[in-house]
Amino acid sequence: MPKKFYLTTPLYYVNDVPHIGHSYTNILADCVARFKRLEGRDVFFLTGTDEHGEKIARAAEAAGETPQAFVDRISPRFRELWAALGVSHDDFIRTTEDRHVRTVAWVLGRLKESGDIYAGEYGGFYCTPCETFWTEAELKAQPGAGSRLLCPSCARPVEPLREKNYFFRMSRYQAELVRHIEMNPGFIRPEARRNEILSFLKGPLNDLCVARPKSRLSWGIPIPFDPSYVTYVWVDALINYVSACGLGLDEGRFGKWWPADVHLIGKDILRHHTVIWISLLMALKLPLPATVLAHGWWTVRGEKMSKSKGNVVDPHRAIEAWGRDAYRYFLLREVPLGQDGDYSETALSQRYRNDLANDFGNLVNRTLSMVHRYFGGHIPDPNRAGGESPLKGQALELGPRVRECMDQYLFKESLEEIWKVVERANRYVEETRPWDLAREKREAELGLVLYGLCEVVRILGVLTEPFLPDTARAIDVMLGADLKVGGRWESACRWGSGRPGQRLGSLAILFPRRETDG
Repeated sequence: MPKKFYLTTPLYYVNDVPHIGHSYTNILADCVARFKRLEGRDVFFLTGTDEHGEKIARAAEAAGETPQAFVDRISPRFRELWAALGVSHDDFIRTTEDRHVRTVAWVLGRLKESGDIYAGEYGGFYCTPCETFWTEAELKAQPGAGSRLLCPSCARPVEPLREKNYFFRMSRYQAELVRHIEMNPGFIRPEARRNEILSFLKGPLNDLCVARPKSRLSWGIPIPFDPSYVTYVWVDALINYVSACGLGLDEGRFGKWWPADVHLIGKDILRHHTVIWISLLMALKLPLPATVLAHGWWTVRGEKMSKSKGNVVDPHRAIEAWGRDAYRYFLLREVPLGQDGDYSETALSQRYRNDLANDFGNLVNRTLSMVHRYFGGHIPDPNRAGGESPLKGQALELGPRVRECMDQYLFKESLEEIWKVVERANRYVEETRPWDLAREKREAELGLVLYGLCEVVRILGVLTEPFLPDTARAIDVMLGADLKVGGRWESACRWGSGRPGQRLGSLAILFPRRETDG
């Protein structure tokens, strides 16, 4: 049986429509999922929407809708974006679904029975936009805010709270959590985020308030042992990673998929996923995920995106202007994982024109055009000339190099390795000048040159599929072969899979000139 691979994205909060940050996370996740399938892994790729909490209740009220009607209207916007981006998720979970509600009740009941949840009194501060509790020690007055205490994450005012409530004994798991992070260097990536969490855990870890009184907030999952409270939205949302694979409901399914191999998240929710979530798993005595991977943020011309500035990037508009593969490529290639990126139409235009159209698209188009022109559209026989293509060595090394990068979730670096081969193949065309070989009727040498270029195009078509799925499919069609047959990964790592005499399909321009491309 193929080895399983389970990866997740965060559940996206449905208080507003999706933007570039949401699309970035799911493009990263989709790239991983597609690559693991390419290797022959049995993949379960989970995404979804987070639909409870005070922010949702307030947004619904402002829209003149019930919370359920509001989330039913907004949640499909995320599905629509994933379809537009070609995201290949296997499951889409909503926290209002019965399967999730039942698992949350199961988890809370277990924690209450084990003594990990207890009744107490909460005194502190709450940030509604972040749906996060803060102690006074974690807050400080910000410049220009007077004496007001502001959320250290979003810099908006927090609300003082004092109420009877239920708490999770998170402090009980602090030492075990630190030990796990220190003993598993790859558990939190990149390293800067690992260091950030270890630094945070040097201080005392407070127990976590896990509920809200229904008298203050009714939009949430009821606490199973006290229906006068609803579940704190972050506890609710984090449990999705186990509810989607059947914890407490389907033992066989849960046993197949858990633990997760990687949780892909934005850096702003790192603490929730590496402290709260992992402590909950420890309390439940469940295996821990292998990796929590935190990426950076996207700005626009160096500024944080906001509606008031009018600089929020709509992924649908970018896809319409450039095509989804170009949009995916830009986000994956522009910055190393973990660093913040800056989005601009100018930068995307340059990537489209230079990398995609002039480099990759041109290589594929002129290679296959020459096969049509000089060999009637049939892949030539390289053996008539004797010897081997000088492209073979670098092409054979490409699969292992990309795998090495992708095993470390290095997306930009993977594409850089691929483009080294693209650039080398383009230079080879200029060095060998196949048009001169054809004019001089040196058919055997021409066949060797074009066969080698066809093999490079074939291998590139396989290895770019996780990054540029539409482009890879187009290359398959132009090569006239379904390369999914017989194992995609093996095909990418072997020279000679292209059969001499094989008939090519019709040509197509991979990256046509765009009106927006100056």
